[in-house]
Amino acid sequence: MKLLSIAIPCYNSEKYMRKCIDSLLIGGEDVEILIIDDGSTKDRTAEIADEYEAQFPTIVRAIHKENGGHGSAVNTGIANATGLYFKVVDSDDWVKQDAYFKILDTLRELAGGGQALDMLISNYVYEKEGERRKKVIQYRHILPVEKMFTWTDCHHFLKGHYILMHSVIFRTRLLQECGLKLPEHTFYVDNLYVFEPLPYVKNMYYLDVNFYRYYIGRQDQSVNETVMISRIDQQIRVNKIMIDTMADNKIADKRIRQYMTSYLDIITTVTSVMLIRSGTEENLEKKKELWQYLKAKDGGLYFRLRHGLFGRTMNLPGRGGRKLSVAAYKISQKFYGFN
Repeated sequence: MKLLSIAIPCYNSEKYMRKCIDSLLIGGEDVEILIIDDGSTKDRTAEIADEYEAQFPTIVRAIHKENGGHGSAVNTGIANATGLYFKVVDSDDWVKQDAYFKILDTLRELAGGGQALDMLISNYVYEKEGERRKKVIQYRHILPVEKMFTWTDCHHFLKGHYILMHSVIFRTRLLQECGLKLPEHTFYVDNLYVFEPLPYVKNMYYLDVNFYRYYIGRQDQSVNETVMISRIDQQIRVNKIMIDTMADNKIADKRIRQYMTSYLDIITTVTSVMLIRSGTEENLEKKKELWQYLKAKDGGLYFRLRHGLFGRTMNLPGRGGRKLSVAAYKISQKFYGFN
């Protein structure tokens, strides 16, 4: 069995996928690299995947499928993974060599221990186009460093300091057994990937290394604000699934519930402000409907979010109130560091 399976969802990724794959190959025989060609048609993505499989047959597997979107590609990776642990690396991102080696050494050591590791967390770096100073998201003031811990050992997570897809490695069987199934043809499912499995996570480990390099700068990138507004219905879909996850599951652990509530608060804020920013009456009605959906699903959860700082700010009345909502969001972006 491989130590770590790494899924690389690829869709017309010819221009940048080689940098990603090459950064992962140095993991050697402990690693299984699954290049998921998600129905690419406009370039040589499929051919490049096959070339790597032919050159590194004991490390790389090229998997070709009909286009289903990022979530579908991740689902395919989980279903085909044979490694003890599982990581997603997007095709325009890459990893840092020294941190990669330390992560593999740590996983190897923990795999032989008495406790099953459910989730390993490390830092990620915003590789933002045109910016010389790179923003590092680290957790050293929130999580115990280089030791096994549980949710009760975590300190308070600040807004904008959440555990994102870039920072996690899951135990593969946990993902397979918890029934995670990301929706197809939907962007922003990375939020579901690090949200739905959390009630099943017991034992964690944090390595304070800058492992994942998260590239931001392509005009067609899903986190670009204009692109987000054009795909707002997909953002709403993800937001509602997160609401369903909280409302339909009785999460007994108080710390997990608090963390997931705070994360949902941020996602609902982002959805709300994008609907406001669009400037259309139709989208303002969608914002109202989203909050009504939350209220109908879980009145208590609605009360906590609606009467929190972000909930009050996103629901200020009138045109002037909406302008204040957007201004407050922009300030929060800079202060808390979220997109």
